[in-house]
Amino acid sequence: MIRKADAGDAAALAELAAVTFPLACPPGSSPEDIALHLQRTLSQEKFSEYLADSGIVILVLEEGGRLDGYTLLVDRQPTDPDVLRALGTRRSVELSKCYVHPDHHGRGAASSLMRASLDWAAEQGSDSVWLGVNSQNAKAIRFYEKSGFTRVGTKSFTLGDSVESDFILEQALTAKG
Repeated sequence: MIRKADAGDAAALAELAAVTFPLACPPGSSPEDIALHLQRTLSQEKFSEYLADSGIVILVLEEGGRLDGYTLLVDRQPTDPDVLRALGTRRSVELSKCYVHPDHHGRGAASSLMRASLDWAAEQGSDSVWLGVNSQNAKAIRFYEKSGFTRVGTKSFTLGDSVESDFILEQALTAKG
C-alpha cells in the first residue's frame, strides 16, 4: 500500500533512512560523513519537520504495518543556481528522496513508489519532476532513466563535510488536474 505519511511515521522513516541512505552513497564515502548526513537531514526530528511543511509530501510504501520505502517530494521553486539553470522556468517538483528497503529491491516496489510520486506531482499541476543523483550511483541512474528521466545538468551535493557531484535528472509531466 502506498499512502501519504503522517506525523506518526517520523521515527519509522528515520529508521528506514538509516538502512537505505548508505546504500546510495558513493564508494569511498566515510562512515562519519554518512552519519553526519543522517543526523542533519534524515533524523526523526528532521522527518517531523518535513511532515509539518506544507510544501513537502512524503509517500510511503507500507506492508504489514512496516514502512518499506518512501519518496519525499518538494513542491516549491528550487534555489540552487545549477538546478535553476537546468530546469529553466518550468514549474517542477523535486523528488528529493526515493528509497526502498533492500529486502524489496527488484520486486517492483521502487517502480510503484515512482509512479505514485509522478502522479502526485502531475496532480499538483507541475510541468516536470527533477532529482539529483550521485554521478557514481549507476544503479540509481539506470532506474531513473528506465522511469523516464533524462540528464539535464549537474550540481553539487553535500554529504556530511564532503562535496559530491550529482547529475540533475528531469522528467516532463502531463498535468492531471
